[in-house]
Amino acid sequence: MAEVTLRPPRNLADPRAIAWWTVQSFLLAVPLAAAAVAGYWFFAPHSPALGSAVAALAAACLLLAALAPRACYRVQRWEITDEAVYVRSGWLTHTWRVAPMSRIQTVDTARGPLQRLFGLADVTVTTASSAGAIKIEALDHELAAELAARLTAITQATPGDAT
Repeated sequence: MAEVTLRPPRNLADPRAIAWWTVQSFLLAVPLAAAAVAGYWFFAPHSPALGSAVAALAAACLLLAALAPRACYRVQRWEITDEAVYVRSGWLTHTWRVAPMSRIQTVDTARGPLQRLFGLADVTVTTASSAGAIKIEALDHELAAELAARLTAITQATPGDAT
């Protein structure tokens, strides 16, 4: 049996993922920041210290929404070989997931409304693992379809019972 060396996966998400993740982040951060400012304005006593704290919270929410997608893009990696699917993610805690081809049960692609707007899709590889499926996020939608077809062909040709 050949020796397997764990190395960082080679592929990044599609660069359009940064814009997609930024829009998602702002869809959460803007209402949160607005709620904090509105709560201060309408319901709290107008003290300068509290106003400064609310303004700092709102600014931090918006800054995080702008910067987090870029950091996420730098750490997410994926790769598919004839032997396995590899995914690495995480800022503080790096999570490595490896699914041998003989263990793959299903391969799915998904495109939400915002993903369609940006021309992106996700590929989800399901195994019998209790850790759950492996998800390759933010791929070009045509590449995602090609990967799903390739994974299906490889798993069909790989001996094993996928359990």
